Amino acid sequence: MKTINLILNVVWLIIWGLWMAIGYALLGLLMFIFIITIPWGIASLRIANYVLWPFGRTTVQRPDAGVASTLGNIIWLIFAGIWLAIGHVVAGVGFCLTIIGIPFGIANFKMVPISLLPLGREIVPVEE
Repeated sequence: MKTINLILNVVWLIIWGLWMAIGYALLGLLMFIFIITIPWGIASLRIANYVLWPFGRTTVQRPDAGVASTLGNIIWLIFAGIWLAIGHVVAGVGFCLTIIGIPFGIANFKMVPISLLPLGREIVPVEE
């Protein structure tokens, strides 16, 4: 299974992941300009890390996430999350139009929850 994940991650990185990671990283760095948006910048950089190498990893809700994460997620959802999620769904559907692209489409669908509500989520290996 690890070999398949490695192959899928390398192909993903070449055709889609690098560009997505650059976009998320630039957005994250832009958010560091204003002090109040630093939590979203950190979340955006965490998503950039995830989109570089998604196969073999998943996201889980952190049990210690509180009210601040919920409020931050609402703000994120309104200004960025919904648009990112729509982009992932459209890309996922596009990838799923071909048999070879189905795993990459599923990976895009897997990124919808963290792109919608990134605060209070953690990226973990699938084994956990």
